[in-house]
Amino acid sequence: MPQRLNWQKSSFSGNQANCVEIASDGELIHIRESDDPAITITTTKAKLSAWLQGAKAGEFDHFTA
Repeated sequence: MPQRLNWQKSSFSGNQANCVEIASDGELIHIRESDDPAITITTTKAKLSAWLQGAKAGEFDHFTA
């Protein structure tokens, strides 16, 4: 994983440290929790795109209800 990534979080997170952050190194997507940034998961753009389509369709809403 690259040493320097430009991490981004949702504007809905506010200034709290309880959010998920995402960054890209051009090839892969890196995801971490802002309160534990040492742990990251890495995926491809295609896999993240498929997951986001499901999220937008409401397939994962039951996890936050």
